Amino acid sequence: MGRPVVHFELWSKNPEQLGTFYSEVFEWNVKADPQLGYRFVDTDASRGINGGITTPKEGPWPGNMALYIEVDDLAAYTAKVEGSGGKTLVERMEIPNLGALGLFEDPDQRVFGIWEIRR
Repeated sequence: MGRPVVHFELWSKNPEQLGTFYSEVFEWNVKADPQLGYRFVDTDASRGINGGITTPKEGPWPGNMALYIEVDDLAAYTAKVEGSGGKTLVERMEIPNLGALGLFEDPDQRVFGIWEIRR
């Protein structure tokens, strides 16, 4: 069984402005969470996925967007990525009350995230 894309993330040096842009253009509900330094995006659509807007961290967060793929075991999929020619950019990062994520690069240097949801 394939693994679904469950989240998108837009990285911006001005997340407030970007949130306003997508809210105005596509009527997305963008809600800031100051404690996390994150803006949650609810596309308010019957199809598709929701996401978030954040300021990129210092270090290896290249590009300006990532898709996150849900898995049940982040460590196992990290090994699969690396064993298939991919590269780990950001090691496992715990997100309180939600789960954990890692950022990776495919063989074409495209960034993607893997998300282990805490259930």
